[in-house]
Amino acid sequence: MSALILARRNLRIFFRDRTAVFFSLLSALILIGLYALVLGSLQVDNLQSRFPTATNAQVQAFVDAWVFAGITMITILTTGLAALSVFIEDSSSGRFKDFLVSPIRRASLIFGYMTSSFIVAIVMTVVVVAIAQGYTAIRGNAMMTPTELLLTLGYVVVAAAAFSALSGFIVTLVRSNSAFAAMSTIVGTVIGFLAGAYIPAGTLPAGVVNVMNAMPFAQAAMLLRQPFTAHSADALTDGQSEAVSALNDFYGIAISVGDFDVSSAGASTALAIICLVFALLSSFRLSRRIR
Repeated sequence: MSALILARRNLRIFFRDRTAVFFSLLSALILIGLYALVLGSLQVDNLQSRFPTATNAQVQAFVDAWVFAGITMITILTTGLAALSVFIEDSSSGRFKDFLVSPIRRASLIFGYMTSSFIVAIVMTVVVVAIAQGYTAIRGNAMMTPTELLLTLGYVVVAAAAFSALSGFIVTLVRSNSAFAAMSTIVGTVIGFLAGAYIPAGTLPAGVVNVMNAMPFAQAAMLLRQPFTAHSADALTDGQSEAVSALNDFYGIAISVGDFDVSSAGASTALAIICLVFALLSSFRLSRRIR
């Protein structure tokens, strides 16, 4: 119970700081800006040349869905990481000493921080998915079915758990607010490239793509792209299997590492393992910081 009370306290502190909330979404907003100004038109032109029989509306619908899947993945990571700024503030201000003299177990403190990070990631991501679906409806494009929405939510939960645990380990290496801000900026910038959200994987060398696809970020992005682009990809390719396969490979909807194809079950399992491993590591590291 004390862990949940601490998690609620952390959530209140995070959401009370509107600047922190805004900057947790900055990477997603940057991606939206890039596609609105430059990258979107490039992708539309590229797809129209590859699928000359597709209408402009069909091409644009696919690009929109693909971009929103990338934004969703980035939001999961950056918002969960930003929520751990409360831990950095407590550490740098010496507030841990107050906690340690109170009747709260150290394990509850650790669980409180990680739970709040997990909840923030889910809440902010659900808002982004809702906005994406609202935009899709306004554009007159096919929205995700209830089954696809549930599948998306499941992938969000798995990814949020994995990235919250990973972020929990990362913040144990940070000692100050300024260092945390710098680290968050770097992570927010790099993660879009590692997930293939800025540039489609098909435009990169095979060696680079293999390295990216071996990481959990590209695998999480792959999982989210599948329900997001299901309708638009089918309409764009007219259901032709070869065209669907080529589109999936080029845009990271289906990924592989060398000759090994990464399945949805395999990617989900990898994220679950990352959650378990880094939850243990971050718990160990956090317990050493809380003194």
